[in-house]
Amino acid sequence: MARVRERWTRSGVRLREAAVRPGRWNWLFVPGGPGLGSESLADLVRAVDVPGRSWLVDLPGDGSNRALPGVPPDPYRRWPHVLAEAAEKLDHVVLAGHSTGAMFILSVPALAERAAGLALISGAPHSGWRDAFAAYAAGHPLPAVEAAAAQYDRTPDDRTLRALTLAAAPWNFGAGALPAGRELLQGLPYCHAAVAWADAGFDAGYRARWVPSTIPALIVSGEHDHVVDQRLWDAEPGFARPPVTRHVIPGAGHWPWLDDPAAVRTAFAELTDRLA
Repeated sequence: MARVRERWTRSGVRLREAAVRPGRWNWLFVPGGPGLGSESLADLVRAVDVPGRSWLVDLPGDGSNRALPGVPPDPYRRWPHVLAEAAEKLDHVVLAGHSTGAMFILSVPALAERAAGLALISGAPHSGWRDAFAAYAAGHPLPAVEAAAAQYDRTPDDRTLRALTLAAAPWNFGAGALPAGRELLQGLPYCHAAVAWADAGFDAGYRARWVPSTIPALIVSGEHDHVVDQRLWDAEPGFARPPVTRHVIPGAGHWPWLDDPAAVRTAFAELTDRLA
């Protein structure tokens, strides 16, 4: 088996080469969560089949990027701004973020100077998604989530975070993708310390700090994303005009490439055409 190529930035951001295809682009895939490793995007990388090199990105202290030689003892000190270091290491960078990963990207203005293109999947322009999700969850309660949340509150660790995330799977995936979604979530690394950092210092105050005005950009939304309300983009003029295009995937949830990988691949193919 070929050894996976890995690189670290000076602050411990890990880049793992996930695919190599003809083309000059370096695609940086940033996972959501936080607390979920970039392994969560491996199926996305396979689905979109973009030209160039695809890298799975883990911030220091996230997912399985912990207790490794490149990770500093205070990994969250410069979150999410350390993402700029990953973009600095490569040329012809295209950023692709899922959920919170998309929000991290939009929180780092320095990335606007390094990116040749941008893809935002199931992200949001500001923290208003939190109230919308709370309202949806209250109207669609899951007893398993209530029990898992109580256990996580009592004992917040990686094990109880996994149990809570699995219990909430029906909110994340369409019915057809739910079995595959549960299997995916079961196999991921989890990091409750990253969740605690986001709860304390990022989620509530988040708002996009830059808008892609000169580079090709793509917003991919699931029609039935119950976690991050995709209607929030509609009220943001900067994300509703060229060079931003939007693809809403019919019937898809918060992980649209599991519901309809072909549709997500088509959206990325159009972005790739615009990059060229």
